[in-house]
Amino acid sequence: MITTSRISPVHGWLIIDKPLHMTSARVVSLVKKKLGGIKTGHAGTLDPLATGVLPLALGEATKTVQYVMTGRKQYRFEVTWGEARTTDDREGQIMTTSGKRPSKEEILAVLGNFQGKILQTPPCCSALKINGRRACDLMRQQKPVQPAPRFVEIFSLQLQDVISPDCAIFEIECGKGTYVRSVARDMGQTLGCYGYASAIDRLSVSQFQKKQAISLEKLASLDENVILREYVKEIPDVLDDIPAVPISEAQAMRLRLGQGITADALPDVNNEKRPVLLCLDLSGKPVAFVRHHENKLWPERVFNI
Repeated sequence: MITTSRISPVHGWLIIDKPLHMTSARVVSLVKKKLGGIKTGHAGTLDPLATGVLPLALGEATKTVQYVMTGRKQYRFEVTWGEARTTDDREGQIMTTSGKRPSKEEILAVLGNFQGKILQTPPCCSALKINGRRACDLMRQQKPVQPAPRFVEIFSLQLQDVISPDCAIFEIECGKGTYVRSVARDMGQTLGCYGYASAIDRLSVSQFQKKQAISLEKLASLDENVILREYVKEIPDVLDDIPAVPISEAQAMRLRLGQGITADALPDVNNEKRPVLLCLDLSGKPVAFVRHHENKLWPERVFNI
């Protein structure tokens, strides 16, 4: 399909439904090529064996990743009982097996152990860095990998279905840094039968929902301008948790130059409850993220839009 010239520079978010057996980096490469080389970054890496919501930041939206990715995530995942694997998913080698299979009642009884703030050890094969090197790279080089346990927060963990004695489906809502593979592994250990995540589908990341996601196949079939017009979410639209404050053109100019603006001029600002604000110019375009200091709002990240 021949793509017409682009409507205008693109700054926003595109939500992709990542397919199985593809890296997040590969998705970025394909989308970047489709959209004419625009700067693109992903938020919340998905493993090749995981599917689902992969938010992509385009253009100046890449400056918002750290602010967007502090929200909750939801996953639907399958656990296969009876095996412990090196990667805590079906890609890894079998380390040990068990003939025990948990009943539905036994599974329900342990779910409370995996809710709230809990101590979790990340999988040995992960993107987590150990002494400056990714754990997955160390593992491929057959070097010892011992990720340190850390606290994560799980808001809910529910049993959705028991498919067979060997397999069950769960849904989880969790905070940043939680590994679903570790939840599957630890449930298996608690139940005395071992287990690994045999399928993972991400349903949401912060406010990005699966119903908003577009497949790579559909993306490839669409004209570039159709994608930008119908599927790209504007920067202010995805920052629901950060109050947006309109400012004058003179104030916008000061922020773009790295200078502060007087907080008293913005009566809606509550500095204690709103540590970060998004300033918008008179046309509604984002100017900068700002923080309060000494009765002024100082630019933390400035947008070039």
